[in-house]
Amino acid sequence: MENLLPWLSLRSVPGVGCLLYRRLIDRFQSPAAVFEASLEELLQVAGINRRQALNIKNHHTPGRVFKEIDLIGQKRIRIVTMQDPDYPSLLRQIPDPPPYLYLKGSLDGLNKHLAIVGSRNATPYGLANARRLSANLAKCGLTIVSGMALGIDTAAHQGALQAGGKTVAVLGSGFERIYPTANRKLFDDIAGTGAVITEFAMPTEPEAHNFPVRNRIISGMSLGTVVVEATRKSGSLITARLAAEQNREVFAVPGSIQSFKSTGTHTLIKQGAKLVENAPDILEEISNVFPDPLPAASRNQAALTDLSPEELLVMGSLEPYPVHIDDLIRKIEMEPGKISGVLLQLELKGVVQQSAGKLFSLVDDG
Repeated sequence: MENLLPWLSLRSVPGVGCLLYRRLIDRFQSPAAVFEASLEELLQVAGINRRQALNIKNHHTPGRVFKEIDLIGQKRIRIVTMQDPDYPSLLRQIPDPPPYLYLKGSLDGLNKHLAIVGSRNATPYGLANARRLSANLAKCGLTIVSGMALGIDTAAHQGALQAGGKTVAVLGSGFERIYPTANRKLFDDIAGTGAVITEFAMPTEPEAHNFPVRNRIISGMSLGTVVVEATRKSGSLITARLAAEQNREVFAVPGSIQSFKSTGTHTLIKQGAKLVENAPDILEEISNVFPDPLPAASRNQAALTDLSPEELLVMGSLEPYPVHIDDLIRKIEMEPGKISGVLLQLELKGVVQQSAGKLFSLVDDG
């Protein structure tokens, strides 16, 4: 762990943020070389002022850095620096990449990242679409990136895991403060097959100002960002804006024009984000770097060939937006018990999904 000391020590210098850190590494190649540089050499770095250069020359590593290194070793956390081959290649390209990442799990072989983000207080429609898109994109070999927040982020991670794919969670806190605590099991599941990363020191609390900072990593390491559901003031729009500034693709899933939960995504579409209905909409935009197509036949297409007349009738009364079973009973001339049985069969065949509160909707495998 001794080689970590210069990396963490340089980050602790007052006035040395991620942008200046990047410029220093570009100029001197390593943190150790930065500390060995003369004042005159430091002042030649673009954007540095005399006070910052003197801070570097006069810096004494604080005790908290040594404690941090001890804790990293105790908790078996890996540090991946921007010079490590496992450091996400696209993240290196942004102006202010984290000089190093705290890592639980493995980034080895995880590439072609795509971010899926959205509202914490999501609707069943939003959650279902996040899981569907994430699962189908993961099946095609994309690594799904999100923030492990409640709502859309959680659904995106779950979709990738349920499809047997890979996913990366980017935290807005340190590994000693896993947030939200309700997602502790999800944290373990993601780390077990993919990776959980953060730029924040081990004891960092999940403070509000950390999350916009975290979002630049989500967008920066990804080929594009998909916003599934968001209001006009959603933090997900920050991620989308960062993606555009980083010259990455921005996608948005439309919702009901009557739902304020989709006002943010509709604004993105008006501003030029690509409207997304299914995975091929995304894959065709990134086909120059990811040419693999979706499977020729979806589960829905296969299941449709084996539906009874009653199943076809019930399915024809459903849509992607959840419908309450009482509304179905009023709409279809069929006994309530019969409808319940048919809905169960359609769920087992994978063409209908049930949400909390006896709400049912079609599964779109696209």
